[in-house]
Amino acid sequence: MRSWIVYSLVRVGIFAAVFALLYWLLPPEFWWLAAICAALIALSLSYIFLGGLRQRVTDDLAVRARRRRAVHPEDPDAEAEDGEAG
Repeated sequence: MRSWIVYSLVRVGIFAAVFALLYWLLPPEFWWLAAICAALIALSLSYIFLGGLRQRVTDDLAVRARRRRAVHPEDPDAEAEDGEAG
């Protein structure tokens, strides 16, 4: 499975678990507070604990970019879109 799919599913899973816990702990009318807190907690946990998965996603994106440049080396827009043109 592609690394970005795994990374995304893990992040969504963390959010869902934290949201479910907070939704259970807070009164139902504060579902919006549970969602905001769950998003912040999930972001923090994924930043701290998912560095390896994040690096794999970055490596896969770099490989795709290199392959794209190899297939279309004469494309003048490719460098400008990647921010490499002066």
